[in-house]
Amino acid sequence: MKANIPTAEQAAQLLSRVREHRPRVHCLMNTVVQKFTADGITAIGGIPSMTSSEEEIESFVVKTHALTINLGTLDAARRKVIRMAVEIANRHGKPWIIDPVHCDYSPSRLDFARELSGQSPSIVRGNAAEMAVIGDIDGALRIQTGAVDRLSDADRKIRIVNGHTLMAKVTGTGCLSGGVIAAFMAVEEDVMLAAASALTITGVSAQMAARHANGPGSFEVAFLDALFNLTREDILSHARIEHDED
Repeated sequence: MKANIPTAEQAAQLLSRVREHRPRVHCLMNTVVQKFTADGITAIGGIPSMTSSEEEIESFVVKTHALTINLGTLDAARRKVIRMAVEIANRHGKPWIIDPVHCDYSPSRLDFARELSGQSPSIVRGNAAEMAVIGDIDGALRIQTGAVDRLSDADRKIRIVNGHTLMAKVTGTGCLSGGVIAAFMAVEEDVMLAAASALTITGVSAQMAARHANGPGSFEVAFLDALFNLTREDILSHARIEHDED
């Protein structure tokens, strides 16, 4: 018998909870997309913070409700702060997600991504090439992103069939969705439910934004507006959360 999968109604309820509770999300983020990610978290009702200062990281992680880590721009100082943030998050029971960006490009980046993946993240999320080299992950929700997002844990395999091709034309939509997932984890302990709901929200918002966009520039603005204005009815009408048979 198939395990229950998240529903559109649950996604709508979680969005309402995020808007009500305004969770704090700390982002150790690709520096190229910090503003866009912060704007996306703010648009759904969360409160982002972005510092990567060694002197400040403990104070910020302790006060946050969830942590998102993105390896897009990586150097020695950022590696050190990421390690510190992970240790603090685990010590204080904060959920966290890692996006091992371009770990398929660089052996040292792959080693670091595997190191982090072995330190009890709630979620490891990457594209097909990244997840292929990461390999097996014990105890974490695995998300493979693409035209269809595939999520799997010990009991469930689902896919989110929402989104739009323009998402691939704007740098940072994936980074933004990682921040949205973190915000949803802050209000929901079932990591699969939180992640599936967050990806549904971003995917439906992208579909709605594309109706008003003439290209990547206008889509970026419309996408943030759609996240901000999304309604329960929008979600129920457009969400496509399915069992994944593959």
